[in-house]
Amino acid sequence: MTLPRIAIDAMGGDEGVRVMVEGAALARRSHDRFKFLLVGDEPRIKRALETHPGMSGASEILHCEDVVAGDEKPTQALRRAKTTSMGLAVNAVKAGDAGAAVSAGNTGALMAMSKLALRTMPGIDRPALAALLPTLGDDDVVMLDLGANTECDARNLIQFAVMGAAYSRIVTGREAPRVRLLNIGTEEIKGTDQLQDAAAALRSATGLSLQFDGFIEADKINRGDCDVVVTDGFSGNIALKAIEGAARFVTDLLRNAFTSSVRSKIGFLVSRPATELLKHHLDPNNHNGAVFLGLNGVVVKSHGSANAQGVANAVAVTARLLENSITERIAADLAEVDRTRVGEGAGK
Repeated sequence: MTLPRIAIDAMGGDEGVRVMVEGAALARRSHDRFKFLLVGDEPRIKRALETHPGMSGASEILHCEDVVAGDEKPTQALRRAKTTSMGLAVNAVKAGDAGAAVSAGNTGALMAMSKLALRTMPGIDRPALAALLPTLGDDDVVMLDLGANTECDARNLIQFAVMGAAYSRIVTGREAPRVRLLNIGTEEIKGTDQLQDAAAALRSATGLSLQFDGFIEADKINRGDCDVVVTDGFSGNIALKAIEGAARFVTDLLRNAFTSSVRSKIGFLVSRPATELLKHHLDPNNHNGAVFLGLNGVVVKSHGSANAQGVANAVAVTARLLENSITERIAADLAEVDRTRVGEGAGK
């Protein structure tokens, strides 16, 4: 299968061109059908490509020296959408010059540019930021929204559930992913009016390609008991940062414990296979690639501090979404929502 090429914002992220090009090259070693539009400073990109000769024939360079700063306000970045590497990568999707865009740059600016250029899909009020998180189960869990929308009504949450389920079907292969709403308790009486209204609508829905299993608390997100966790962007971002912080805490705690004495160092050598597996499972680079769902196009956000392997994973996520026509899947599910009149009057 020939994939549409992927536009890479080569200037975004903490290390910029070197890591972005190396990540794209690493992804292509596993999938030689990948083609790229590398957007950024041409001399720097060409130097980076010298160490990855297999990339030259699969890549085109779109020269651009202007970069969106990590602390730049989205409103300021929007004014330079036609001159920055991030803006040009997103506009390449709009123009049909690329099938998707990947950036490790400023999240707020990327969302603003993507929403302005690609617009939201019919039937979607707001796009959502979704990511895959590791679990104790066989599959990762899709969680959204992770920061795009700080306040959401019931209608937004219902749409997030539909989009998250479409994404999960691609990842897990389940025909009806298990969906839950993040709440302060699992009892049906708990939660805000928005959560209660969304839950009632999802419980009564028929014909949707998802299984609504009620509420979930934050400490159960990674247990593997559900496939999609839906929440507003404010709570979702806090939950995500708490999970990432807990993972770093455990890793640092183990490192300190294993280096505290000679006996501990010997114990580390004995248990090293298990600790390496734990490190791999908790490494955010192995789950890198958050997706803006609900747009008329595919845009993936790589973590700003991602290494080459992390960027490669973000590219692989992008390709998977293109292969499985995520936008068309969401559109079909939204048509089913309209048919069953799910959420009629919700959030009003």
